[in-house]
Amino acid sequence: MTVVEPDPIAAVTAILERAKAAGGYDHTAMTLATVGPDGRPACRFVLLKGIDARGFVFFTNLSSRKAEQIAGSPFAALCFYWASILVQVRVEGTVEPIAAAEADAYFASRPRGHQLSAWASRQSSVLDNRATLERRFEEYTRRFEGEPVPRPPFWSGYRVIPDRIEIWTHHDDRMHDRLLYTRTASGGWTTEHLYP
Repeated sequence: MTVVEPDPIAAVTAILERAKAAGGYDHTAMTLATVGPDGRPACRFVLLKGIDARGFVFFTNLSSRKAEQIAGSPFAALCFYWASILVQVRVEGTVEPIAAAEADAYFASRPRGHQLSAWASRQSSVLDNRATLERRFEEYTRRFEGEPVPRPPFWSGYRVIPDRIEIWTHHDDRMHDRLLYTRTASGGWTTEHLYP
């Protein structure tokens, strides 16, 4: 029997490194699922920008549909799948905004074009045509010419604080491994194997 890593964050971090080494599409891509006020789920791909004992971090426009759904129901699910290593990771938990200083530090590390597009995009709003978006990008390019681009007040990050993490590993004949970590009341983790 495989030795089980008692810390699921350490286990997922090691899997991320394996996926990165295997190459292919961005290994940080993950599906983020949220729920709207009507109870209907919605999902989309976002990029993982931080992982530590506190949870999984991603960034977005605070006026986006995902941010509005999080404001109404601060729970989310994440799903990673790496075809290169045949591993899937599922995460469920609560969502909290990250600290402004953490958002500022990450925003400052982004390529300048990404910083400018954060200002230009009214994410999830209706766009009349592509020229409008390009015009807004040029306007902000001129506005911040010759100076650092500050983080927009409407752009920040969230942390998914996991209470459930499942690692699924492919095996032939559909004899897959499923290892479930569940957070305990004391903050530790229990582990259980699930039928595939």
